[in-house]
Amino acid sequence: MNILLVDDEELQLMRLVSEAKKVFKNDSLFSFDNPLNALKKAKEVEIDIAFLDIEMPGLNGIALAKELKKIHPTTNLIFVTAYNNYAIDAYQLHASGYVLKPVSAESIRREVDGLRYPVKLETKKKLEVKCFGNFEIFHKGTPVKFAYQKSKEVFAYLVDREGALINLNELNAVLWEEDHKSYLRNLIVDIQRTLKSISCGDVFIKHHNECGIDVSKIDCDAYEYKKGNPTALRMYRGDYMAQYDWAVISEDI
Repeated sequence: MNILLVDDEELQLMRLVSEAKKVFKNDSLFSFDNPLNALKKAKEVEIDIAFLDIEMPGLNGIALAKELKKIHPTTNLIFVTAYNNYAIDAYQLHASGYVLKPVSAESIRREVDGLRYPVKLETKKKLEVKCFGNFEIFHKGTPVKFAYQKSKEVFAYLVDREGALINLNELNAVLWEEDHKSYLRNLIVDIQRTLKSISCGDVFIKHHNECGIDVSKIDCDAYEYKKGNPTALRMYRGDYMAQYDWAVISEDI
């Protein structure tokens, strides 16, 4: 996650950076005392959250926020100020909130917990899997569409089992009360064909009577949560694979 910190006063900027580091321990922080340099940086990297001092000479925080919005419309704007009389301007810019000076890690954390635009995890693997909220699978930012809707639920269960090979009898029992193993085999073929069509066939593992997924080839918010990834921790809002009755939040989550 990329965090932009802007304040023209050196001591105030130092405090902002110091307190922000307590909250964003594994994220990239870019600090500037010149708003024009901050704007230049925003054109080079996508900014997830921008903490902006309002009272700055030349290009003030409100004006800088407007320019940032032109570059990245979903940048979360948090104004840092000693005053609270800019509410209307902030509202018009759809700002996430205010941090009043003197800045503290607690006040930063409070605003981050209520971000207007959800911050996404960095994705590097073949597939991106979203478990928080409704379950979804993405390939290069586009949802993966199977021929059968139930195929997606099979894949979701395999994600939930975190790479463990699952017997088809267990899968059948989870998805239906009756015996539907013949239909289940059709779903497995659908998963194999769909993933192969997007060059992700090696994500799915199939043996004689078992199947699973190679977790090393997917990015998953729930997996990152269990690793303690700060971005994933902030993304979780209490819902896990919400559309599936069998999906139970583990003690780790």
